[in-house]
Amino acid sequence: MSEEMLSTETLWFAIVAAMFAAYAVLDGFVFGAGILYVFVARTDAERQLVLKAIGPVWKGNEVWLVAGGGLLFLAFPKAFAAGFSGFYLALNLVLWCVILRGLSIAVRSHLDNPLWRTFWDAIFALSSLLLALIFGVALGNLIRGVPLSSDGQFFAALWTTFTPGPTPGILDWFTVLVGALTVAMLAVHGAHYLIMKTDADVRIRASRIADVGAWAVVFLAILTGSALLFVQSALWQRYVAHPVGFVLPLIAVVTWLTALACRRRRRDGAVFISWSLCILGLFGSVAWGLFPNLLMATEDATYSLTIHNSAASSDGLRLGLVWFPIGISLVLAYTVWVYWSFRGKVAQFSSEENYE
Repeated sequence: MSEEMLSTETLWFAIVAAMFAAYAVLDGFVFGAGILYVFVARTDAERQLVLKAIGPVWKGNEVWLVAGGGLLFLAFPKAFAAGFSGFYLALNLVLWCVILRGLSIAVRSHLDNPLWRTFWDAIFALSSLLLALIFGVALGNLIRGVPLSSDGQFFAALWTTFTPGPTPGILDWFTVLVGALTVAMLAVHGAHYLIMKTDADVRIRASRIADVGAWAVVFLAILTGSALLFVQSALWQRYVAHPVGFVLPLIAVVTWLTALACRRRRRDGAVFISWSLCILGLFGSVAWGLFPNLLMATEDATYSLTIHNSAASSDGLRLGLVWFPIGISLVLAYTVWVYWSFRGKVAQFSSEENYE
């Protein structure tokens, strides 16, 4: 395999990882706001305020997930096919949660009835929680590995013995731990966003959750990192072989400390940016440890799908690099325009507004 092909595959791995990392940051605070929705907003006016804070951006953020999936299919179609086939059940759960999350926002104000609104508010919070948990569990599966066979395919049951092993299920104690860390991380991310965008009681409640949640994230991160040494030692070996990668977890630690310091100074925008960089640092740390693997096999490492044995043709990858700058420029321009247009704090409104 030529050095040009290797460098092209590596570049596409970095591009795909960056797209999903951007999605984790941008839609992550919407998940977090949804998780905290019924806790920080107790009256209908406060809940409409939260929806107003996320309303202009939440659909646009999902573009990054679609783009990431599309680029994964373009660059590494074999890994894309194996993942979507093996995680069929989990992907159906994601689909239903996405549908219910959007539906709950769209119909909650159709009837002026407290029971109706309470029901759909609960659906919105629950679907946000489940999406964050499922995506975290999926990340845990990528780290732990999946039961790939020699033909590069697998099927993962929802759970087997609830422990990592040669034939694990989607759920085991490690993947659930990664899911819990993801939920905590995004909940704090959402709290920081609400602190930045709202005032009064919603801001006060979000501040309390952010202060406690930041330490819960540290506790869960230490547990996950310790478990990682036993569940998937290959990631640690990757860092030992290429110690320059240690800069990524260092970025996560430094930005967590920066967020803590900025919270004390009430610099809300700096806190949100620092926490976003912390998420990017953790995501990058995982990507560095996994490289060059896309799906790691639990039974036989030779069955793993890597950037080399699952990539598209060299001509296809090079052609994709021609069109990618054009597409990503449009996505970036739209994202910047939306966030700039709706910058600043949101105000409580008197008339009904519907954020579909």
